[in-house]
Amino acid sequence: MSTWIEQAERVIRRCAELARITDEPGHITRTFLSPATREAHACLRRWMEELGMAVRLDSAGNLRGVHAGAQPGAPTLYLGSHIDTVPHAGAFDGVLGVVLALALVEALDGRRLQFAVEVVAFSEEEGVRFGVPFIGSRALAGTVDADLLDRRDASGKTVTDAIREFGLDPERLPEAAGDGALGYLEFHIEQGPVLEALHLPLGVVESIVGQSRFEVLFEGQANHAGTTPAQHRRDALAGAAEWIGRVEREACATADLRATVGSLDVQPGASNVIAGCVRATLDVRHASDDIRRQAVASMLDAAAQIGERRGLAVRWEPRLNQPATPMHRSLLAALDRAVSREGFPVHRMTSGAGHDAMVMAQKCPSAMLFLRSPGGISHHPDETVVLGDVAAALSVGMAFLEELEARRA
Repeated sequence: MSTWIEQAERVIRRCAELARITDEPGHITRTFLSPATREAHACLRRWMEELGMAVRLDSAGNLRGVHAGAQPGAPTLYLGSHIDTVPHAGAFDGVLGVVLALALVEALDGRRLQFAVEVVAFSEEEGVRFGVPFIGSRALAGTVDADLLDRRDASGKTVTDAIREFGLDPERLPEAAGDGALGYLEFHIEQGPVLEALHLPLGVVESIVGQSRFEVLFEGQANHAGTTPAQHRRDALAGAAEWIGRVEREACATADLRATVGSLDVQPGASNVIAGCVRATLDVRHASDDIRRQAVASMLDAAAQIGERRGLAVRWEPRLNQPATPMHRSLLAALDRAVSREGFPVHRMTSGAGHDAMVMAQKCPSAMLFLRSPGGISHHPDETVVLGDVAAALSVGMAFLEELEARRA
Protein backbone atom coordinates (compact mmCIF):
# COMPACT_ATOMS: atom_id res chain seq x y z
CA MET A 1 0.00 0.00 0.00
CA SER A 2 2.99 2.31 0.45
CA THR A 3 2.99 2.89 -3.31
CA TRP A 4 -0.33 4.74 -2.90
CA ILE A 5 0.69 7.03 -0.04
CA GLU A 6 2.08 9.76 -2.29
CA GLN A 7 -1.10 9.76 -4.39
CA ALA A 8 -3.19 9.83 -1.19
CA GLU A 9 -1.29 12.87 0.05
CA ARG A 10 -2.07 14.62 -3.22
CA VAL A 11 -5.76 13.70 -2.95
CA ILE A 12 -5.94 15.27 0.51
CA ARG A 13 -4.14 18.41 -0.69
CA ARG A 14 -6.58 18.76 -3.56
CA CYS A 15 -9.56 18.39 -1.23
CA ALA A 16 -8.09 21.19 0.88
CA GLU A 17 -7.67 23.31 -2.25
CA LEU A 18 -11.33 22.86 -3.16
CA ALA A 19 -12.33 23.63 0.44
CA ARG A 20 -10.93 27.14 -0.03
CA ILE A 21 -13.49 27.71 -2.79
CA THR A 22 -16.57 28.91 -0.93
CA ASP A 23 -19.55 31.23 -1.10
CA GLU A 24 -19.01 32.22 2.53
CA PRO A 25 -15.51 33.42 3.47
CA GLY A 26 -14.26 31.77 6.64
CA HIS A 27 -16.46 28.71 6.13
CA ILE A 28 -16.85 25.91 3.58
CA THR A 29 -20.23 26.60 1.98
CA ARG A 30 -20.89 25.77 -1.66
CA THR A 31 -24.47 25.44 -2.88
CA PHE A 32 -26.05 24.44 -6.18
CA LEU A 33 -24.88 26.59 -9.13
CA SER A 34 -23.46 29.30 -6.87
CA PRO A 35 -20.42 31.43 -7.84
CA ALA A 36 -18.20 29.03 -5.87
CA THR A 37 -19.52 26.15 -7.97
CA ARG A 38 -18.21 27.86 -11.10
CA GLU A 39 -14.79 28.34 -9.50
CA ALA A 40 -14.69 24.69 -8.36
CA HIS A 41 -15.56 23.63 -11.90
CA ALA A 42 -12.61 25.59 -13.26
CA CYS A 43 -10.25 23.85 -10.84
CA LEU A 44 -11.60 20.37 -11.56
CA ARG A 45 -11.70 21.00 -15.31
CA ARG A 46 -8.00 21.88 -15.23
CA TRP A 47 -7.15 18.63 -13.42
CA MET A 48 -9.28 16.60 -15.83
CA GLU A 49 -7.76 18.18 -18.92
CA GLU A 50 -4.25 17.61 -17.56
CA LEU A 51 -5.13 13.90 -17.63
CA GLY A 52 -6.24 14.12 -21.26
CA MET A 53 -9.91 13.65 -20.39
CA ALA A 54 -12.71 14.97 -22.59
CA VAL A 55 -14.60 17.40 -20.35
CA ARG A 56 -18.11 18.81 -20.57
CA LEU A 57 -20.60 20.57 -18.33
CA ASP A 58 -24.12 19.20 -18.70
CA SER A 59 -27.31 21.24 -18.31
CA ALA A 60 -27.71 20.31 -14.63
CA GLY A 61 -24.25 21.68 -13.87
CA ASN A 62 -22.54 18.29 -13.52
CA LEU A 63 -18.90 18.48 -14.59
CA ARG A 64 -17.99 15.28 -16.45
CA GLY A 65 -14.60 14.06 -17.61
CA VAL A 66 -14.24 10.98 -19.82
CA HIS A 67 -11.23 8.69 -20.07
CA ALA A 68 -12.09 6.81 -23.26
CA GLY A 69 -12.16 3.04 -23.48
CA ALA A 70 -9.93 0.90 -25.69
CA GLN A 71 -12.63 0.62 -28.38
CA PRO A 72 -15.20 3.12 -29.68
CA GLY A 73 -18.63 2.58 -28.17
CA ALA A 74 -17.27 0.89 -25.05
CA PRO A 75 -19.69 0.97 -22.08
CA THR A 76 -19.10 3.53 -19.35
CA LEU A 77 -18.18 3.06 -15.72
CA TYR A 78 -19.13 6.17 -13.77
CA LEU A 79 -17.00 7.25 -10.81
CA GLY A 80 -17.72 10.31 -8.71
CA SER A 81 -19.66 12.11 -6.04
CA HIS A 82 -20.89 15.64 -5.34
CA ILE A 83 -19.13 19.00 -4.90
CA ASP A 84 -21.89 20.97 -3.18
CA THR A 85 -21.85 21.22 0.62
CA VAL A 86 -24.02 21.94 3.60
CA PRO A 87 -23.40 25.33 5.26
CA HIS A 88 -20.17 25.39 7.28
CA ALA A 89 -19.12 21.98 6.00
CA GLY A 90 -15.96 19.93 6.12
CA ALA A 91 -13.47 19.41 3.32
CA PHE A 92 -14.16 15.79 2.36
CA ASP A 93 -17.90 15.04 2.15
CA GLY A 94 -18.56 14.42 -1.55
CA VAL A 95 -15.42 16.08 -2.84
CA LEU A 96 -13.19 13.20 -1.73
CA GLY A 97 -15.07 10.83 -4.06
CA VAL A 98 -14.46 13.09 -7.06
CA VAL A 99 -10.77 13.65 -6.34
CA LEU A 100 -10.18 9.93 -5.61
CA ALA A 101 -11.75 9.08 -8.95
CA LEU A 102 -9.41 11.47 -10.75
CA ALA A 103 -6.45 9.92 -8.91
CA LEU A 104 -7.46 6.50 -10.25
CA VAL A 105 -7.60 7.85 -13.81
CA GLU A 106 -4.15 9.32 -13.27
CA ALA A 107 -2.89 5.96 -11.96
CA LEU A 108 -4.01 4.32 -15.21
CA ASP A 109 -1.20 6.35 -16.78
CA GLY A 110 -2.94 6.49 -20.16
CA ARG A 111 -3.92 2.82 -20.21
CA ARG A 112 -7.25 2.23 -21.95
CA LEU A 113 -9.65 -0.29 -20.45
CA GLN A 114 -12.40 -2.34 -22.06
CA PHE A 115 -14.76 0.36 -20.78
CA ALA A 116 -14.69 4.14 -20.58
CA VAL A 117 -14.24 5.75 -17.17
CA GLU A 118 -16.34 8.88 -16.68
CA VAL A 119 -15.67 10.96 -13.57
CA VAL A 120 -18.72 12.98 -12.52
CA ALA A 121 -18.64 15.94 -10.13
CA PHE A 122 -22.34 16.13 -9.33
CA SER A 123 -23.60 19.69 -8.98
CA GLU A 124 -25.98 19.05 -6.10
CA GLU A 125 -26.63 16.30 -3.57
CA GLU A 126 -27.30 18.02 -0.25
CA GLY A 127 -30.56 19.80 -1.13
CA VAL A 128 -29.56 23.02 0.64
CA ARG A 129 -30.60 25.65 -1.91
CA PHE A 130 -33.93 24.23 -3.11
CA GLY A 131 -34.84 21.88 -0.27
CA VAL A 132 -34.67 18.84 -2.58
CA PRO A 133 -31.50 16.74 -2.89
CA PHE A 134 -29.85 14.89 -5.77
CA ILE A 135 -30.55 17.35 -8.60
CA GLY A 136 -27.27 16.46 -10.32
CA SER A 137 -27.58 12.68 -10.13
CA ARG A 138 -31.27 12.82 -11.03
CA ALA A 139 -30.30 14.56 -14.25
CA LEU A 140 -27.78 11.85 -15.15
CA ALA A 141 -30.28 9.14 -14.21
CA GLY A 142 -32.93 10.85 -16.34
CA THR A 143 -35.42 11.35 -13.48
CA VAL A 144 -35.69 15.16 -13.34
CA ASP A 145 -39.35 16.19 -13.58
CA ALA A 146 -41.36 19.42 -13.86
CA ASP A 147 -42.05 19.58 -10.11
CA LEU A 148 -38.33 19.60 -9.39
CA LEU A 149 -37.63 22.29 -11.99
CA ASP A 150 -40.37 24.47 -10.48
CA ARG A 151 -38.95 24.32 -6.94
CA ARG A 152 -37.99 27.76 -5.59
CA ASP A 153 -35.10 28.87 -3.38
CA ALA A 154 -35.29 31.48 -0.61
CA SER A 155 -35.05 34.30 -3.17
CA GLY A 156 -37.93 32.94 -5.22
CA LYS A 157 -35.83 31.63 -8.11
CA THR A 158 -36.76 28.27 -9.58
CA VAL A 159 -34.35 25.47 -10.43
CA THR A 160 -34.95 26.38 -14.08
CA ASP A 161 -34.00 30.00 -13.34
CA ALA A 162 -30.80 28.89 -11.60
CA ILE A 163 -29.81 26.71 -14.55
CA ARG A 164 -30.35 29.56 -17.00
CA GLU A 165 -28.50 32.10 -14.84
CA PHE A 166 -25.51 29.75 -14.74
CA GLY A 167 -25.42 29.91 -18.54
CA LEU A 168 -26.94 26.48 -19.13
CA ASP A 169 -30.01 25.44 -21.09
CA PRO A 170 -32.75 23.62 -19.14
CA GLU A 171 -34.29 22.46 -22.43
CA ARG A 172 -31.21 20.27 -22.92
CA LEU A 173 -31.53 18.46 -19.58
CA PRO A 174 -32.51 15.18 -21.30
CA GLU A 175 -29.03 15.18 -22.87
CA ALA A 176 -27.51 14.85 -19.38
CA ALA A 177 -28.81 11.28 -19.10
CA GLY A 178 -25.99 8.90 -19.94
CA ASP A 179 -26.17 5.76 -22.10
CA GLY A 180 -24.40 2.43 -22.12
CA ALA A 181 -23.66 2.40 -18.41
CA LEU A 182 -21.58 -0.48 -17.09
CA GLY A 183 -22.06 0.76 -13.54
CA TYR A 184 -21.36 3.44 -10.94
CA LEU A 185 -18.90 3.40 -8.04
CA GLU A 186 -18.85 6.10 -5.38
CA PHE A 187 -16.14 6.62 -2.77
CA HIS A 188 -17.37 8.51 0.30
CA ILE A 189 -16.49 9.10 3.91
CA GLU A 190 -18.70 7.08 6.24
CA GLN A 191 -20.00 10.14 8.13
CA GLY A 192 -20.45 7.96 11.20
CA PRO A 193 -18.52 6.09 13.92
CA VAL A 194 -18.93 2.44 12.90
CA LEU A 195 -15.70 1.83 10.98
CA GLU A 196 -13.61 3.65 13.57
CA ALA A 197 -15.15 1.57 16.37
CA LEU A 198 -14.24 -1.57 14.42
CA HIS A 199 -10.72 -0.27 13.65
CA LEU A 200 -11.37 -0.70 9.93
CA PRO A 201 -10.24 1.66 7.15
CA LEU A 202 -12.97 0.75 4.65
CA GLY A 203 -16.52 -0.53 4.47
CA VAL A 204 -18.48 -2.00 1.55
CA VAL A 205 -21.95 -0.44 1.44
CA GLU A 206 -24.55 -3.10 0.68
CA SER A 207 -27.62 -0.88 0.99
CA ILE A 208 -28.71 2.72 1.60
CA VAL A 209 -31.62 3.44 3.92
CA GLY A 210 -34.87 4.88 2.62
CA GLN A 211 -35.67 8.50 3.40
CA SER A 212 -38.80 10.58 3.83
CA ARG A 213 -38.61 14.37 4.12
CA PHE A 214 -41.49 16.69 4.87
CA GLU A 215 -42.13 20.33 5.59
CA VAL A 216 -44.66 20.62 8.41
CA LEU A 217 -46.53 23.89 9.05
CA PHE A 218 -48.14 24.81 12.40
CA GLU A 219 -50.39 27.88 12.18
CA GLY A 220 -51.83 29.55 15.27
CA GLN A 221 -52.33 33.20 16.24
CA ALA A 222 -49.60 35.71 16.95
CA ASN A 223 -50.46 37.82 19.99
CA HIS A 224 -48.95 39.84 22.81
CA ALA A 225 -46.76 37.77 25.13
CA GLY A 226 -47.65 39.78 28.22
CA THR A 227 -51.39 40.20 27.87
CA THR A 228 -52.61 36.87 26.48
CA PRO A 229 -53.46 34.25 29.16
CA ALA A 230 -52.35 30.67 28.61
CA GLN A 231 -55.86 29.35 28.02
CA HIS A 232 -56.41 31.88 25.22
CA ARG A 233 -53.21 31.18 23.34
CA ARG A 234 -52.85 29.42 20.00
CA ASP A 235 -49.06 29.14 20.24
CA ALA A 236 -47.63 27.54 17.10
CA LEU A 237 -44.19 27.12 18.64
CA ALA A 238 -45.52 25.36 21.74
CA GLY A 239 -47.41 22.97 19.46
CA ALA A 240 -44.34 22.35 17.32
CA ALA A 241 -42.23 21.75 20.43
CA GLU A 242 -44.68 19.17 21.76
CA TRP A 243 -44.64 17.42 18.40
CA ILE A 244 -40.82 17.40 18.25
CA GLY A 245 -40.80 15.55 21.56
CA ARG A 246 -43.21 12.98 20.11
CA VAL A 247 -40.97 12.50 17.08
CA GLU A 248 -37.94 11.91 19.31
CA ARG A 249 -39.78 9.41 21.53
CA GLU A 250 -41.02 7.40 18.57
CA ALA A 251 -37.55 7.31 17.01
CA CYS A 252 -36.06 6.07 20.28
CA ALA A 253 -38.72 3.37 20.59
CA THR A 254 -38.13 1.85 17.13
CA ALA A 255 -34.92 -0.05 16.44
CA ASP A 256 -32.67 1.61 13.84
CA LEU A 257 -35.19 4.37 13.10
CA ARG A 258 -33.73 7.83 12.59
CA ALA A 259 -36.07 10.82 12.83
CA THR A 260 -34.93 14.44 12.92
CA VAL A 261 -36.56 17.84 13.08
CA GLY A 262 -33.54 19.81 11.91
CA SER A 263 -34.93 23.23 11.09
CA LEU A 264 -37.56 25.61 12.47
CA ASP A 265 -38.70 28.90 10.99
CA VAL A 266 -40.63 30.81 13.66
CA GLN A 267 -42.78 33.80 12.78
CA PRO A 268 -42.92 36.63 13.68
CA GLY A 269 -39.86 35.65 15.71
CA ALA A 270 -39.94 38.34 18.40
CA SER A 271 -39.26 37.70 22.08
CA ASN A 272 -42.45 39.44 23.20
CA VAL A 273 -44.81 37.91 20.63
CA ILE A 274 -46.50 34.51 20.75
CA ALA A 275 -45.44 32.55 17.67
CA GLY A 276 -48.18 32.58 15.06
CA CYS A 277 -46.55 30.26 12.55
CA VAL A 278 -43.82 27.63 12.65
CA ARG A 279 -42.42 25.84 9.61
CA ALA A 280 -40.53 22.66 10.56
CA THR A 281 -38.66 19.99 8.66
CA LEU A 282 -39.02 16.25 9.27
CA ASP A 283 -36.43 13.71 8.12
CA VAL A 284 -37.18 10.00 8.70
CA ARG A 285 -34.89 7.10 7.68
CA HIS A 286 -34.89 3.32 7.99
CA ALA A 287 -33.59 0.34 6.03
CA SER A 288 -37.15 -1.04 5.92
CA ASP A 289 -39.52 1.01 3.78
CA ASP A 290 -42.54 -0.42 5.63
CA ILE A 291 -41.20 0.65 9.03
CA ARG A 292 -40.27 4.07 7.67
CA ARG A 293 -43.71 4.65 6.14
CA GLN A 294 -45.47 3.53 9.32
CA ALA A 295 -43.31 5.87 11.41
CA VAL A 296 -44.00 8.81 9.10
CA ALA A 297 -47.75 8.19 9.23
CA SER A 298 -47.65 8.03 13.02
CA MET A 299 -45.59 11.23 13.34
CA LEU A 300 -47.79 13.22 10.99
CA ASP A 301 -50.92 11.93 12.71
CA ALA A 302 -49.43 13.11 16.02
CA ALA A 303 -48.90 16.59 14.51
CA ALA A 304 -52.56 16.70 13.44
CA GLN A 305 -53.78 15.60 16.89
CA ILE A 306 -51.62 18.17 18.66
CA GLY A 307 -52.86 20.85 16.31
CA GLU A 308 -56.51 19.97 16.92
CA ARG A 309 -56.09 20.03 20.69
CA ARG A 310 -54.23 23.35 20.65
CA GLY A 311 -56.38 25.10 18.07
CA LEU A 312 -53.68 25.10 15.41
CA ALA A 313 -53.99 24.46 11.72
CA VAL A 314 -51.44 21.81 10.71
CA ARG A 315 -50.52 20.78 7.21
CA TRP A 316 -47.52 19.17 5.56
CA GLU A 317 -45.91 18.78 2.17
CA PRO A 318 -43.64 15.91 1.09
CA ARG A 319 -40.17 16.91 -0.05
CA LEU A 320 -38.58 13.50 -0.62
CA ASN A 321 -39.71 9.88 -0.70
CA GLN A 322 -36.65 7.79 -1.46
CA PRO A 323 -37.01 4.01 -1.07
CA ALA A 324 -34.28 1.94 0.52
CA THR A 325 -31.74 1.06 -2.15
CA PRO A 326 -29.68 -2.15 -2.26
CA MET A 327 -26.39 -1.96 -4.09
CA HIS A 328 -25.89 -4.24 -7.10
CA ARG A 329 -25.01 -7.82 -6.17
CA SER A 330 -22.42 -8.34 -8.89
CA LEU A 331 -20.60 -5.06 -8.23
CA LEU A 332 -20.69 -5.78 -4.49
CA ALA A 333 -18.99 -9.11 -5.13
CA ALA A 334 -16.34 -7.42 -7.27
CA LEU A 335 -15.77 -4.80 -4.58
CA ASP A 336 -15.52 -7.48 -1.89
CA ARG A 337 -12.86 -9.26 -3.95
CA ALA A 338 -10.95 -6.01 -4.50
CA VAL A 339 -10.94 -5.22 -0.76
CA SER A 340 -9.80 -8.75 0.11
CA ARG A 341 -7.17 -8.83 -2.63
CA GLU A 342 -5.60 -5.65 -1.22
CA GLY A 343 -5.36 -7.25 2.21
CA PHE A 344 -8.20 -5.56 4.08
CA PRO A 345 -11.09 -7.15 5.99
CA VAL A 346 -14.36 -7.12 4.08
CA HIS A 347 -17.01 -5.37 6.17
CA ARG A 348 -20.50 -5.01 4.72
CA MET A 349 -22.60 -2.15 6.10
CA THR A 350 -25.73 -0.08 5.57
CA SER A 351 -25.50 3.64 4.89
CA GLY A 352 -27.73 5.77 7.09
CA ALA A 353 -27.09 8.78 4.85
CA GLY A 354 -28.40 9.27 1.34
CA HIS A 355 -25.94 9.42 -1.54
CA ASP A 356 -25.91 9.90 -5.28
CA ALA A 357 -25.44 6.13 -5.54
CA MET A 358 -29.07 5.59 -4.49
CA VAL A 359 -30.23 7.69 -7.45
CA MET A 360 -27.73 6.19 -9.88
CA ALA A 361 -28.92 2.72 -8.84
CA GLN A 362 -32.17 3.51 -10.70
CA LYS A 363 -30.12 3.81 -13.89
CA CYS A 364 -27.32 1.26 -13.64
CA PRO A 365 -25.60 -1.23 -11.30
CA SER A 366 -24.17 0.81 -8.41
CA ALA A 367 -21.78 0.30 -5.50
CA MET A 368 -20.19 2.35 -2.73
CA LEU A 369 -17.01 2.17 -0.69
CA PHE A 370 -16.86 3.99 2.64
CA LEU A 371 -13.72 5.41 4.23
CA ARG A 372 -13.46 5.71 8.00
CA SER A 373 -14.53 9.07 9.50
CA PRO A 374 -12.29 9.94 12.49
CA GLY A 375 -14.49 10.76 15.45
CA GLY A 376 -17.54 9.93 13.33
CA ILE A 377 -17.62 13.63 12.39
CA SER A 378 -19.11 14.97 9.17
CA HIS A 379 -21.04 18.05 8.02
CA HIS A 380 -18.66 19.98 10.28
CA PRO A 381 -15.33 21.81 9.80
CA ASP A 382 -13.57 19.14 11.92
CA GLU A 383 -14.39 16.45 9.34
CA THR A 384 -11.19 14.68 8.27
CA VAL A 385 -9.72 11.45 6.87
CA VAL A 386 -6.78 9.17 7.64
CA LEU A 387 -3.97 9.22 5.06
CA GLY A 388 -3.63 5.43 5.11
CA ASP A 389 -7.36 5.01 4.55
CA VAL A 390 -7.20 7.19 1.43
CA ALA A 391 -4.29 5.10 0.17
CA ALA A 392 -6.31 1.95 0.93
CA ALA A 393 -9.28 3.29 -1.04
CA LEU A 394 -7.02 4.03 -4.01
CA SER A 395 -5.51 0.55 -4.00
CA VAL A 396 -8.97 -1.05 -3.71
CA GLY A 397 -10.32 1.24 -6.44
CA MET A 398 -7.61 0.12 -8.84
CA ALA A 399 -8.19 -3.52 -7.93
CA PHE A 400 -11.90 -2.98 -8.63
CA LEU A 401 -11.14 -1.55 -12.08
CA GLU A 402 -8.95 -4.57 -12.78
CA GLU A 403 -11.75 -6.90 -11.62
CA LEU A 404 -14.12 -5.31 -14.11
CA GLU A 405 -11.45 -5.36 -16.82
CA ALA A 406 -10.89 -9.08 -16.32
CA ARG A 407 -14.62 -9.69 -16.48
CA ARG A 408 -14.95 -7.71 -19.72
CA ALA A 409 -12.01 -9.56 -21.27
